[in-house]
Formats: sequence, C-alpha cells, structure tokens
Amino acid sequence: MTPSRTVLFTALMTPVPVFAADMTVSIEIPRLDVAEYHRPYVAAWIERPDNTVATNLAVWYDVNKKDGEGTRWLKDMRQWWRRSGRTLKMPVDGVSGATRPAGVHSLSFKGDSKSLDGLTPGKYTLVVEAAREVGGRELLSIPFDWSGKAQAQSVQGKTELGKVALAIKP
Repeated sequence: MTPSRTVLFTALMTPVPVFAADMTVSIEIPRLDVAEYHRPYVAAWIERPDNTVATNLAVWYDVNKKDGEGTRWLKDMRQWWRRSGRTLKMPVDGVSGATRPAGVHSLSFKGDSKSLDGLTPGKYTLVVEAAREVGGRELLSIPFDWSGKAQAQSVQGKTELGKVALAIKP
C-alpha cells in the first residue's frame, strides 16, 4: 500500500467520536378562548443547517378520523409538509400520535434512540409547527449545538403555541 493510501485508509478507519446525550422537548399548547376550538395539528422535527430534515420527533394529528381522513389536513403544517411530511406514509411508528389538549406536553429521547442516533456532532435547529382548523398557524425554532454538552433553551409562541423548550443532558 502506498503511503498516501495508508493515510487515507487509517483516516477512514478512525472512529468518529460518539457521545450519548438525552433530549427533552416541551411543547405548550395554549388554552384559547374562541367560539369554535379544534386541537391543533403539531409537528416537531430537527433540521440541519441546510434546512433538510435530520429527524422527525413528533406529528400529532387526528389519527381516529375514519378512513385516514385526518391525514388530509397534515399539509396545513406547511413547512413540515414541504420538508418531510409529503414523503412519509402515516402513521409513523414512534413519531405520530393523536392531537393533544391544551397544556404542556413533554417528549423525551435517549441518546441512543432511533430518533437521535443519526445525528452527528454539529449545529441543528429544533422546529415546532402548529396549525389549527378555524385558527392559525405558527412556527417556532430553537437552534442548538449537538455536541454532548448540556444545554437548555426556550422560545415563546404568540398564538397557536405557548412556550417551546429544549433541554439536552449528556
């Protein structure tokens, strides 16, 4: 083997540093005082710096509608739909679930979970989008560094979402 091939082979065989960090995402759905209230559809995902989807964390929609009718309205979460939703066959095991009532809802992921195992160290953005029938649409994002270091950040919504928080613990 030539010296340049030996260096290349050695570089390719060197293990990439792996770390285990747990992630918790908290999503608040505010109680709205409106005449006709419908629970919002909500999608939470992680994006790479180029805005491609690294992983879907949750999609809450009306899973109990007859003949899958609830999937018809998923496209109202426009950003999620354009970036990931239209390529998925719903329901997605471990990701999709029923809409949630007003209140704070927490999602927890172990570092070795299927949702996080494809993340390599680097910069990402947590994105949460909500859309509600006879209501509005809101998109919130939290940039973060997937580096194995502890982090806690939050952002406050104005209409369809309340506080969205992200915590990473090594």
